[in-house]
Amino acid sequence: MIRSRRGRRHNEDTAELNITAFMNLMVILVPFLLITAVFSRLAILELNLPGSSTEPVEPQDQVFQLEVIVRSDGIEIGDRNQGLLGKYPNTDDGYNYDAVATKLLELKKRYPKKTDASILLEQEIAYDVLVQIMDTVRVAEIIDEDIESVAREDLFPDISIGDAPVVGGGA
Repeated sequence: MIRSRRGRRHNEDTAELNITAFMNLMVILVPFLLITAVFSRLAILELNLPGSSTEPVEPQDQVFQLEVIVRSDGIEIGDRNQGLLGKYPNTDDGYNYDAVATKLLELKKRYPKKTDASILLEQEIAYDVLVQIMDTVRVAEIIDEDIESVAREDLFPDISIGDAPVVGGGA
């Protein structure tokens, strides 16, 4: 028995786990992820969408309700109660955002406490057009040529989005 114990050799060398490659990867990957996370910021516009309500709606007096309707051939500005207030057909460059901004600035002077507006779009309107019209409805840039500065004035920052009414009889 003594002989058998002496004859056996135990492998007491433990295998080392080589994590050098993994550590090199982490040294490169962690700073890269931290740097790119700083540059990926999103601009978020808060929209106030109408909620469902089971309470009965009381009839109100004729209140100004601004609607900006974006169609493929131009932009219409109107009041839900009074009807069309202005129509701005497309120019050679596309939509006439400057004329729309001028009309919205005039309406803001007439209704200074009004902050909400509805933007109604036809089906095939591009997303870029929606963003540009939202910027036009939210803020006006007033250029003062005497002192060469641009002032920004809030117009109608509370925006709701919907589908434009169909023109004519439809299909």
